[in-house]
Amino acid sequence: MLVAGCGMVDHGGIGGGLSGAVPDAYRAFVSRAGSICPQIPPAIIAAQIEAESSWNPKAQSHDAQGNPIADGISQFIPGTWAVYGADGNGDGKADVWDPADAILTQGVYDCAIAKRLLPEVAGGNVKGDIVSVTLAAYNAGEQAVLNSHGIPPYPETQGYVARILSLAKKYQGAEEIPGGDSSAGAKIVEVARRQIGTPYVWGGGGTAGPTGGGFDCSGLTQYSVYVATGKVIPRTSQTQRTAGKSVPRNAMQPGDVIVFNNDGGWGHVGIYAGNGQMIDAPRPGKTVEVTSLSPYWTQFDWDVRRFT
Repeated sequence: MLVAGCGMVDHGGIGGGLSGAVPDAYRAFVSRAGSICPQIPPAIIAAQIEAESSWNPKAQSHDAQGNPIADGISQFIPGTWAVYGADGNGDGKADVWDPADAILTQGVYDCAIAKRLLPEVAGGNVKGDIVSVTLAAYNAGEQAVLNSHGIPPYPETQGYVARILSLAKKYQGAEEIPGGDSSAGAKIVEVARRQIGTPYVWGGGGTAGPTGGGFDCSGLTQYSVYVATGKVIPRTSQTQRTAGKSVPRNAMQPGDVIVFNNDGGWGHVGIYAGNGQMIDAPRPGKTVEVTSLSPYWTQFDWDVRRFT
């Protein structure tokens, strides 16, 4: 049964932290750039850099006449740098040849593109996941993506997107979870909390993170449990209800997954955050948020599941 609130689609993607493949000299810069928005994680930033410059901070591209057209480790053209160039090391200037500045600017620019394309993807005007169409826009321009309603049919752009998605796999590593409470339940809550503000997208999300620009309710729970514990739980609210360990409502702990029978079909799920609250992806038009369980959700039957 397919019900409102959750979807059935599981997508691939790139999320998590960084592997040891990132050069030590640039690791902190890449992590910072990859934390600006949830749509563009550090592994994508790293893969872009390899594709653009092979980690060479002195790289320069030239046109057919030998004129320079793109500079530095992230290969910015002068016009784009003039708009987005950022001071990444606090020295008071934005220098395209300084990796700290260039890599931060890369994250800023990627996220600006993703932010502008998110409503187009969510509304169906642009087809494809937000990472792929953002990379396509980085290469071919946003207007080309809008005109094509997705990745443009340019061999260069299609090859660029495919290469970065492939390269990103070697840079993806385990995500580090901050905070003093190192319990698995606290980690699940922390991972979910990082997604607050991410748009609801029906069928969005999975073990690798948001897809199509966001999460639905069960995509968020599957992602949060996986990143925090390494366990792959079922994808839909109905199947999550049959997995893990059943826990009485009065014995809930932060990180437990609550499945609600709010529609006659156990169609919604959230993560208990403690203090009578949960983190969930509510419905179209909303974003991942912290919600009070009382009074609205207390009127329905619950099934609390523990995956720690």
